Amino acid sequence: MCLGIPGQIVEVVDLGHHIAKVDVSGVRRNVNIGLLTGDDAVGVGDWVLIHVGFAMSKIDEAEATATREFLERLGDPYEQELAELSASSIE
Repeated sequence: MCLGIPGQIVEVVDLGHHIAKVDVSGVRRNVNIGLLTGDDAVGVGDWVLIHVGFAMSKIDEAEATATREFLERLGDPYEQELAELSASSIE
């Protein structure tokens, strides 16, 4: 299962290649923020919804919290997604 999971941008790693480090429930991984440029640009402190290594949309903290709480109630699928995120890398 591939879930869209919320994460908070903690660092812009490579602006030229649109790579940012995002914290997802304590797991920090690089994701591509290239889909969120121009008027939709994101930066450190912003919350994003992540799917398959890409930040798909900018969300507010309340939506991020509500989404994470819902995903945590799913149990195993969310835990599996976090494990896969932890094992992945985008350089």
